Amino acid sequence: MTVRRIKSYSAATGYVYQYHFEEVRSEPARAASGGSEYVFVVSRDRKHSYDVPVLLRRDALEAWERAHGRALNGAEQYAAVKMRLFQAFDEVEELEAVRSNIEVTPANIEELLAQLEIE
Repeated sequence: MTVRRIKSYSAATGYVYQYHFEEVRSEPARAASGGSEYVFVVSRDRKHSYDVPVLLRRDALEAWERAHGRALNGAEQYAAVKMRLFQAFDEVEELEAVRSNIEVTPANIEELLAQLEIE
């Protein structure tokens, strides 16, 4: 039996989410340009939970590498994904309805990692 470490996040929307990391799916069907999908199990009421996949697009990683002259390591990739998850918690009232549209893209990867001072 796998024991999951449940974490909490107090979102700007007023909800307190409980979540845990579930798995990484390489090259999911929704990633036309390639990438990996990091799946989190999320609940905001401790009764009902649902998967929230966050897509880390390959073109976002390539844009980062071009801009910084190095590739992101695994921990940094996970950090970008987790920051995007937190951004969704803060901005989206009905996360369950839009959960399949959460992505780390070339347009947002810099902002996400700047919060953690990753350069």
